[in-house]
Amino acid sequence: MTSTVPGGPDAAELPFFVYGTLLPGEPNHDLFLRGRTAGERPAVLPRALLYDGPGYPYAIEGHGRVHGTLLVAAPGVYGELLGLLDHLEEFLGPGHPRNLYERVVREVELPGRGASEAGEPVRAWVYLAAAAVTRSLRTGGVLIPEGRWTTGRAADGS
Repeated sequence: MTSTVPGGPDAAELPFFVYGTLLPGEPNHDLFLRGRTAGERPAVLPRALLYDGPGYPYAIEGHGRVHGTLLVAAPGVYGELLGLLDHLEEFLGPGHPRNLYERVVREVELPGRGASEAGEPVRAWVYLAAAAVTRSLRTGGVLIPEGRWTTGRAADGS
């Protein structure tokens, strides 16, 4: 049996694709992920665009690619991690009018070994901008052309 409902049987303990303040080296990585992941790998979200936000980015559906990291929860902490990330991303439930982001299942690509090798697809949770935010971004948002978000901190961490 398959389900498209977040948290349904087909979504049991999926990894998470992150692309903003949860990336390694970014402020929320240590706050929310330290000790809660069993693996982290570079990954790409196809068919998406990245927009700058107020200190954090938003990904939306589109004709581009967003670069980020695929995270696998450490054994025994999946539920805790899911709750923490839902809270951080202001996800209150599918389609909730006060959502900042929607948590959805998407295929992300893990980089291949060779330059011409296509990425291996993996199903993962992704937090995409909620509908109202997406409409606002499409009309007046600042697109990040390469789909790579950084805080703009200097290389020395300042």
